Amino acid sequence: MLSLLKNIDEFDIILASQSPRRFELLKMIGLSFKVRPSYAEEINKDNLSPVEYTTNNARIKGHSIAQTSPESLVISADTIVVYKGDILEKPKEEAHARDILKRLSGNTHEVVTGFGISLLSKDKFVFNHEITKVTFRNLSQNEISAYINTGEPFDKAGGYGAQGAGSLLIKRVEGCFFNVVGLPLANFFSTLDKFLMKI
Repeated sequence: MLSLLKNIDEFDIILASQSPRRFELLKMIGLSFKVRPSYAEEINKDNLSPVEYTTNNARIKGHSIAQTSPESLVISADTIVVYKGDILEKPKEEAHARDILKRLSGNTHEVVTGFGISLLSKDKFVFNHEITKVTFRNLSQNEISAYINTGEPFDKAGGYGAQGAGSLLIKRVEGCFFNVVGLPLANFFSTLDKFLMKI
């Protein structure tokens, strides 16, 4: 499929993320790229919609890497979990993880990913987003404790990983599953295709 993308092999591609999930997803579709995590400070989420928050963070991350590599095609992204309007961050400790999982138990939340593609030397930038609805099973206290004990919740927005043991918590996914993992692949491919057409 990547062979359909115009001139894709001409570009040095950088993933501005340290997420192992995004790394695995892009490798899975055959993309060749380097990893250079962006440590740019994320914006304050106050007064921003989830879509604005994630796309602005993707813009900040992408710009920080593009500044030092203007000839490279830079991919950036930010994923959050939203429940009843609240953005649920990565849990800091066990009590925080337990609180998040109790809130999500038996309910439907949204996973929002904002992503961007930047080529600073051509002054070309595009940003897009994807929203997926995820419904959890009703979880018992024992199930929540067992999941926390796997250690999986602590580096993931919303306190779970859909590609790991967290898959057992999910009753239903409405929309792009890969978005829940960290990058909506079909949307990303389409956006990248249109981006390359304009260069």
